[in-house]
Amino acid sequence: MNTTLEVTTDPLPRDLAFVGEALTAFNDGDVGVSGRKTLAVFVRDDAGAIVAGISGYTAWGWLYVQWLWVDEKLRGQRVAASMLDAAEREALARGCQAAWIDTFNPTAAKVYQRQGYQPFGTLPDFPVGRSRIFLQKKLS
Repeated sequence: MNTTLEVTTDPLPRDLAFVGEALTAFNDGDVGVSGRKTLAVFVRDDAGAIVAGISGYTAWGWLYVQWLWVDEKLRGQRVAASMLDAAEREALARGCQAAWIDTFNPTAAKVYQRQGYQPFGTLPDFPVGRSRIFLQKKLS
């Protein structure tokens, strides 16, 4: 079989979907069906604009918080904590036993630790001068 190697900054959506589906099929056969399901939490202002949000998913009994953002005007008001609580409640309803999140922002890491998340690993210099911190929490 002849093959070619392609590097691109503009992959076709169908090519990305193919790789994702192929990996999902492999993982399903290797460790069992993930039951992956998107999970999002949004905070909106009076006009309906998003002023904070979480994007992630549940799979294999875990909640993964991929993105968590709070508008600067709302920081320090426990908005992140409220969104994490809501995401964790939904994850529990879906049968999850634990959650994980990562950040390279030291302030965010402290917020997550106040919520009961414990560091389990770091990746130094990601980005340079910072460390990416990985945190987990048992859900009850």
